[in-house]
Parts: sequence; structure tokens; C-alpha cells
Amino acid sequence: RILLSHEPVRFAADSPLPDPYDGLINAPPEQLHVHDCLGIALHVDERPWGVLTLDALEPGSFDRIDPQELRTFVRLTEASVKLSNLIARLQQRADQSQQVARVLIDELGQQSLLGQSKAMQTLRAEIDMVAHSDLTVLITGETGVGKELVARQVHAASSRSSAPLVYVNCAALPENLVESELFGHEKGSFTGATNKREGRFELAHGGTIFLDEISEMSLPIQSKLLRVLQEREFERVGGNRTIKVDVRVVAATNRKLKESVDKKEFREDLYFRLNVVPVHVPPLRKRD
Repeated sequence: RILLSHEPVRFAADSPLPDPYDGLINAPPEQLHVHDCLGIALHVDERPWGVLTLDALEPGSFDRIDPQELRTFVRLTEASVKLSNLIARLQQRADQSQQVARVLIDELGQQSLLGQSKAMQTLRAEIDMVAHSDLTVLITGETGVGKELVARQVHAASSRSSAPLVYVNCAALPENLVESELFGHEKGSFTGATNKREGRFELAHGGTIFLDEISEMSLPIQSKLLRVLQEREFERVGGNRTIKVDVRVVAATNRKLKESVDKKEFREDLYFRLNVVPVHVPPLRKRD
């Protein structure tokens, strides 16, 4: 009867049905019969999930229960069960994604940079050396030489390899969305911000963020990035809560940043913060 109803079911004190708690409570040895029993089915996604029952030896014990309050409690219970199931499924998906990421990292780690020249041997040694530190790395080299591959190998060989490697192409981000993409935003912080969103730095927490084409970043964003490098903290766009992150920064550029600094196109203090460990990737013509 309970399972067939979406409403609370109250059993009369003189019901001939056996008590649902018969044998489960301290009572005389003879069989218990219903004295005061209330039951309601729990449904999740329109399917029966379980039954909530209340039982009392004294008739009339549940007369004071407000049926509407009971319905509200049951709906909250159903919502909690549904949320718990959703969290479990999301956790399973996250575990699967992490396993896939590890496989990809392993595969990328097995990729090798082409060339056996002295320059390439030096590059491999530098990658191996910097991978085991948490220092900020600035990768330089011409377009197409494999700067992203170097960044991935640095991450794959580091102690952060099981955490995310988040890629950011600074040249491809629209100027009006760069800050939101990097640091996230709060709901309603600007037109179109219908929900709170985490930025790339938050997504990279515990891992590595790779800032490709760092020279294309505007001066105002450079100042905000400088704070993250110095303090390891920031605020989302439209927010006032300070968010701390544990992120290793690897940046790359095909330009000569020192010349950009001299031309006042790139902040000198940011340049020195990024250029802690410089790694130069030789052009293809020097890899024989």
C-alpha cells in the first residue's frame, strides 16, 4: 500500500496487518500488531527507491504530525538521495577522466623531441632538470618547434603529473574575456554572466598551467598575472573573495620578451617572474 502511493499512508490502530517492526524491537514474545503506523514511499526519478515508516506502540502517537510538513520532509529526502546519486556518478566520471588523462600524459611523456644534436641533448637535460622542481619556466623558440610538447613533458615528469595540465592560448582569448577565462567570474558580474564560473587557474589547482604565447597578453592582464605569481592568489571578476591556488606556471613565447620589455610592451617585473628557468627550444634546422 505504501509503495503504491505518493502520499503518506496511515494505518488504523485496529489494522489486522502484522507490525513492520515485529521482531526488531523489545516487546513481549507474542506477535505484534499495528498500533500506530505511518508510511510513505520515497521516489527518485519517478521510480520507487525506498520506504520511510514510523511506528508507535501507543495509538494516536502520530495525530500531531502535520501531513504537509511530512510531505516536505519526504521531498527533501528524495532530493538528497538524488543529489547523492548524482555526486556518485560525477565522481565516477571524474575518476574515469583522471584515468584517461593519466593515459594521455603517459603517451605524451613517451613522445620524444626529434634530433640528436648537442642542442637537443642539452634541451632534454634541461627538461629533466626543471621537471623535478616547482620553479616557473619560460619556454622560448620559433613557431612550430614544439614548445607545447616541452611544456607537456615538463608536467608529465613532475610531481604534479597526476593533477591537471591546463592549456591557455593567450593569443586566442578575446580581450574582453581574458580576465574571466584566467580567473573566473561571479554570477551577474557582467552581461552574459548567468552563472558562477571557475577560471583556468582554479582548474589547474595542484597541477600546471601552460600560458602559450604569453607575449600577446595585454598590460592590464599582465599586472593581474604578476600578483598571482607573487602571492598565488586572486579574485574572480565581480567577486571580493580571495582565492588561493597551488599552481606551477609554464609560459611560452616565440618572441624575444626582453625586446618587448625595452619597448614597454611587456612588464619588466613580470618578465623576471616568468624567466626564472629559461628553456630555449632549438629550431628544426639545428637538430641534425
